[in-house]
Amino acid sequence: MTPTSPDPRQLSIHDFTYQLPPARIATEPLADRDQSRLLLYRSGTITDYRFAQLPALLPAHSLLVFNDTKVVRARLFARRPTGGLVELFCLEPMAPHRALEPAMQQTGSCVWKCLVGNGKRWKSGPVTLEFTVAGEMALLTAERVEQGEGYALIRFSWEPSTLPFAEVLREAGHLPLPPYLNRADTDVDAVRYQTVYAAHEGAVAAPTAGLHFSEAVLAELAALHVPTARVTLHVGAGTFQPVKAESMAGHPMHGEPISVTAATLRQLLDHLPHPIIPVGTTSLRTLESLYWLGAQLVQLPTATPTWHVQQWQPYENQAEVSVSEALRALLHHLESTGSDALHATTQLLIAPGYRFRLVQGLITNFHQPESTLLLLVAALIGPDWRHVYTYALEHDYRFLSYGDSSLLLPNQKLD
Repeated sequence: MTPTSPDPRQLSIHDFTYQLPPARIATEPLADRDQSRLLLYRSGTITDYRFAQLPALLPAHSLLVFNDTKVVRARLFARRPTGGLVELFCLEPMAPHRALEPAMQQTGSCVWKCLVGNGKRWKSGPVTLEFTVAGEMALLTAERVEQGEGYALIRFSWEPSTLPFAEVLREAGHLPLPPYLNRADTDVDAVRYQTVYAAHEGAVAAPTAGLHFSEAVLAELAALHVPTARVTLHVGAGTFQPVKAESMAGHPMHGEPISVTAATLRQLLDHLPHPIIPVGTTSLRTLESLYWLGAQLVQLPTATPTWHVQQWQPYENQAEVSVSEALRALLHHLESTGSDALHATTQLLIAPGYRFRLVQGLITNFHQPESTLLLLVAALIGPDWRHVYTYALEHDYRFLSYGDSSLLLPNQKLD
């Protein structure tokens, strides 16, 4: 923060609100991904387009960065012996693996942290879910091993025990649509609540800015020689967590795992100082987290890396490390350890007062009032966020996950 910047910890989320009529929330996807509307905000001016026109609207020499996480079918509906349903929403693995990739490949049994629906009627004993794999019957059994505040630890076991847990979720689970859609998932959602470039399973919510990209738009980007890069942030259920604290200092930001390959780090480094445009807030938070991870290596070269970005770290450590220094430090670490990818977690909260390091714009949907995602937009384009959202409401833009898109280009290059 500069001396004149606000301290995000003192901000009230109530200052970042607007009236969102329920009719403006898109409850279904459009027939064609790239026919959603696109609001272009460039240096204070707003213009209307279709998303299919995006490639021609990007700043010259832009690099687009996609989050290639894939949504898992994390909602399981099991039955008590009496026949009543219990919903188990898988949040994160606890045992025998805490890391997501090995947890998804675990066979036989595992323990996950879950939200439990209709849990008051589930007093004790196991609940079960029958499903089929390749035409053969399979059985998932769930037992509550510990009850926490707002969550439970659930031990899952299944037959055939040779199935990886990823396959169990794919065959037995349901997509975790945002709660505000207030409907069951459908076969259409199975396709449309995934990006066309989704690759790595682990998210329980889609990186929704990417839902507008079609194969045709990707082909147009290639035809125009717009370079692209991939990062992975597995979106957690905390993305829907409301801010209940009086000030942001009392709001705990959820942690999410990120992965970035050495090849992508080199691509980012080689692209400087040209514009880097993230597709979605998750890509943006990943890119900015890379800076803070690299800055730690530069500032504390003899310390053991923690590979975690705390939510207030940027506001407490006003690092004067350059972006290129930070990226080089990450690359050097990977090369010296023989690793081909960086794995870390981030709780980074971006709010007014944050100084952006890597990104010069953002492709994103329209977010809920009083949300941390709206704080991020306000940090990027300043008080003009109100102008953008008022314009979108007055011009019939569709909001939230299945809604329309925006390309936000601030007034000046960020540093």
